[in-house]
Amino acid sequence: MIPDDRRPTAADGNGSPLPRHLGDFTLDGRVLVSLAWAVPIGALGATAAWALLRLIALITNAVFFQRLSTEMVSPGSAPHPWWLVLSAPVVGGLVIGVMARYGSEKIRGHGMPEAIEAILMRRSRVAPRIAVLKPTSAAISIGTGGPFGAEGPIIMTGGAVGSILAQHLHLSADERKALMVSGAAAGMAATFNAPLASVLLAVELLLFEWRPRSFLPVTCAVAVATVVRAPLLGADPLFPVDLGAARATPVVDLLCVGAGLVGGLLAVAVTALVYFSEDQFARLPVHWMWWPAIGGLIIGVGGLIEPRALGVGYDVIDELLTGHATLSLIVGILLVKSLMWGLSLGSGTSGGVLAPVFMIGAALGAVEGLVFPAVAPGFWAMVGLAAVVGGVMRSPLTGVVFSLELTHAWSVLVPLLIASASAYGLSALLLRRSVLTEKIARRGYHLSREYDVDPLEVLLADEVMAAAPAVLPPDAPLPASRDLLAATVPRRGADGSPRADAPLQRLYPVVDDGGRLHGAVPRQSLVAPGEARAVADVLIADPVVVHADDTLREIASRFARHGITAAPVVDRADPARLVGLVTVDHLLDGRLRDLAEEHDRERPLGPRSWRSRSGRRRDGYATLRT
Repeated sequence: MIPDDRRPTAADGNGSPLPRHLGDFTLDGRVLVSLAWAVPIGALGATAAWALLRLIALITNAVFFQRLSTEMVSPGSAPHPWWLVLSAPVVGGLVIGVMARYGSEKIRGHGMPEAIEAILMRRSRVAPRIAVLKPTSAAISIGTGGPFGAEGPIIMTGGAVGSILAQHLHLSADERKALMVSGAAAGMAATFNAPLASVLLAVELLLFEWRPRSFLPVTCAVAVATVVRAPLLGADPLFPVDLGAARATPVVDLLCVGAGLVGGLLAVAVTALVYFSEDQFARLPVHWMWWPAIGGLIIGVGGLIEPRALGVGYDVIDELLTGHATLSLIVGILLVKSLMWGLSLGSGTSGGVLAPVFMIGAALGAVEGLVFPAVAPGFWAMVGLAAVVGGVMRSPLTGVVFSLELTHAWSVLVPLLIASASAYGLSALLLRRSVLTEKIARRGYHLSREYDVDPLEVLLADEVMAAAPAVLPPDAPLPASRDLLAATVPRRGADGSPRADAPLQRLYPVVDDGGRLHGAVPRQSLVAPGEARAVADVLIADPVVVHADDTLREIASRFARHGITAAPVVDRADPARLVGLVTVDHLLDGRLRDLAEEHDRERPLGPRSWRSRSGRRRDGYATLRT
């Protein structure tokens, strides 16, 4: 039974209750518990982000400048001996390989696939050692020159913090997921001072749902992390861009489509490069522990060609977005950084993807700015950044909002949206999966990032049920008649018309002459009655029932919970009055209607709309199939 406080109370203009399937999300006390725990998780996520950035700076200063300092500095900001540039990434790769071999293999990679895998395959459970090993390995990788970002590791680290705390509480897997993603998004927000983009990233990549029970804790943690970040890392945008009074013209907006398509092609290329590299490393006749060192050698060679491609490169991103980058730097970053990042990431080293993608995208936009009409310094670099992020991560909204929050150049929202959506569309057309999900698919898991309303959530029992099933009187003798055993359950097709493939009825409601439900009898009890002589001997007096206004999703959950495949449908106002029978086959009919809405084309207002080729639907509207 549905609790009284969950029943519909609103009424339409005629005073009738509104259909329950038109209800919106509901909250309960468990969300408040998650919200309460999201506060400390947000603070811990911000602290972890600050610690990781300081550890990266400490290692970078120690390795490349031979000093103890936690001031953020780029390895390529000053000249270094060739042997240091070449050997530092190799040594860093060796250390990471040892940590992965004898610590945890989960620290390999850029963090996002590992976080998604923990959510979907391990019920949001992360081992405590990951919270220490992942940021440490990432700091070593980036601090010794790795061309990676800190966001992937901090997402895994923040997620580990949330997961570890949640594992000490009496929570469901979904509640644990909400707290794990809260920690991941909090670390992201603190790293980039981009709260809205962090929430969008959580929704588009990690939560796999849109519900208050997860959205509210994530938002709370992100807000807390952003507040905590201010005294730790500052409250200013990471890459402030002043576009002045510049506004995009229709011609510029049209060119943003082209910029987005070019960005999508680059996104496809670098994604293919990452997994080409991973495939080649898998063919090496050496243990994977040594792969990060080989990847480090690739980084070192790239660093000799373009030193400023080493490390996170926030200073380079700033120059690109503000229009101060030289042509040699732009070309060097676009070519060398792309190759270094793609080839070394395939080695299984530790580091994130966002910062490199920011830099590569901004460099592409800067190149386009040499050809396209001038709008403002850094405008085309921002367009390229949003496009490549949208194409690589297949998260167009995150790409747009990230670009805006990083720069605070809110006046270029529309051009960024156009470019990001164009890149996303092309990437989705050419690639089955993104750089974030391909690794999961290669491990044998199926992952879908497409969100849709469950068709079982929008159909009610009385829209698919058999309204006149075969019934038994309570005082009937056994065995049952042949006609009764041959009774079938009517089904409806996608257009609401009766189907010919009606299955045998598997459950027989027991009803008296007044239509009152006394129980139910399974078909098997009629086929093989044993010692039973009357219906009363095989009667299930308290069967699982559903209501006519229950959604098919509620019914499917009830079937799964009780291990049944059919149930009598009763009137909610009068639970003893039988109104029909619903079966698993009817649930499939509901799914069939969803497939019809996706694939069957119609012309309701066309020249032949007065005549239906496939019959009249149950609601009285004609449907034309093409």
